[in-house]
Amino acid sequence: MTAPGPPVSPPSVSLTASGARYAGLAGAVLLAVAGYLGGALPDAPLGGTPASIWRAPDGPATLTCWLIGTALLVGAWWSLREGAPSTRWAYVTAGLWALPLLLAPPLGSRDVYSYACQGWTYAHGVDPYTVGVAAAGCPWLDTVAPIWRDTPAPYGPAFMLLAALAVGLGGGLTGTIVALRVIAVAGLLLAALCLPGLARAAGVPTRQAAWLALAGPLVGVHLVAGAHNDAVMLGLLLCGLLVVVRRPGRPAALLLAGALLGLAVTVKASAVVVVPFAVLAGMPGPYTLRALLRHCGWLAGGLLGALLVTSAVSGLGLGWVGGLTHSGDSEQWTSPPTAVGFVVDYAGALVGRDPQAVPLVRTVALLLLVGVLLVLWWRAWQTLRGLSGVAGPRAAHVGASSGVASLGVDCHQVTRSRVALHGAALALVATVVLSPVFHPWYATWPLALLALTAARTTWFVLPAAAAAFLALPDGTNLARVTKAPGALAMTALLLTVLVRTPFAARRRHR
Repeated sequence: MTAPGPPVSPPSVSLTASGARYAGLAGAVLLAVAGYLGGALPDAPLGGTPASIWRAPDGPATLTCWLIGTALLVGAWWSLREGAPSTRWAYVTAGLWALPLLLAPPLGSRDVYSYACQGWTYAHGVDPYTVGVAAAGCPWLDTVAPIWRDTPAPYGPAFMLLAALAVGLGGGLTGTIVALRVIAVAGLLLAALCLPGLARAAGVPTRQAAWLALAGPLVGVHLVAGAHNDAVMLGLLLCGLLVVVRRPGRPAALLLAGALLGLAVTVKASAVVVVPFAVLAGMPGPYTLRALLRHCGWLAGGLLGALLVTSAVSGLGLGWVGGLTHSGDSEQWTSPPTAVGFVVDYAGALVGRDPQAVPLVRTVALLLLVGVLLVLWWRAWQTLRGLSGVAGPRAAHVGASSGVASLGVDCHQVTRSRVALHGAALALVATVVLSPVFHPWYATWPLALLALTAARTTWFVLPAAAAAFLALPDGTNLARVTKAPGALAMTALLLTVLVRTPFAARRRHR
């Protein structure tokens, strides 16, 4: 049975669509200019602060271009958060904004130099999971942030193969950086190709999903200009999810989807939290334990196959799992558990104690994350079991209540896909919030799936917009120079959310 969703109100914008497009383009150009004046260039000073950047010869111009450019890009994206005028318009505008950043130097982070050195390490026969790039003798060591010079690579073998390929194709440092950026853009293009199919499967307007997922400032600055491998992970992740929602219940599709998700995990391990929800998205029903085990087996077969093949082809085995333990070496208040640990330490210092609470709070948060992921999966499973065999009118009602706005599609199937995808989105939100460390580009993980499933946008668009201001063009992290006030503010925000959430839930159920 088909049922029209609720009418979609036109975007409430503070600028006309045309004004938003060119304001964002102007912002992207200013960010590129800031990159050439004081971006994360190979010979740029490391460990800078806003004050040191300001005192540099082009410092005032760099910071002015960066702040105005970021504000323009954020404002333009925010103004159309309810949806661009059309899907084509959203894609063209996102591409237009990405073009200046594609031609800019690395921005907002120096991680791409770590990728280059890790690729060089592996390409020269050294295991990047046992030694850091300094011990390996990378010739570009001076470009890598000091904190990552002595730590093993935390990325999977699939990305090590890609990084080594970039080194082989690029030759020198500049060519390697260009190749790594091409790889990141390829991942982003794969994500862009998958978004329309996923949007139709979830029953949301493609013009809204594409705009939220692709046009945000974090995408242009960190995935395009910064060449972060998160772009590759997202492309593979969305492709795997598209396969299961387009061909639910088919063994071949589940094997392929599992392989794609496995490749995403072997780029960045964070993708693994989506896998249990992909199993649900690949089930056409009925939702029985026997059917769950059968579908889980096919998907797991593809995933394990990808893990084994990439480990064997790279010759690195599973050594990358140990490298994950070093991803939390950086302590910043932008991670809520780390912020809470800081505040506990500050309180302890006031009474003459040194509790060293950060490691403990981080451990508790990771245990809490496991519990949250289990609860999210169980809720999705129970919801889908409730929908199994439900007649069309009931499914249409559930779909309408969750914001499904599709026309001419099976509303029951749309609702089932949306439940599973929304569970995956919330799993990524929980992973980002409860992880030991947070960097601005991490917000792109849940953003892509929330763009496909969330009925309300402000609650996740606002944090993503705020995260765009956390880094400076040379890679300076503002969280590092605002440790105490940031930790107090984050802890206060966390307590406010925890207190208000039960009251908001009660109001919704009245």
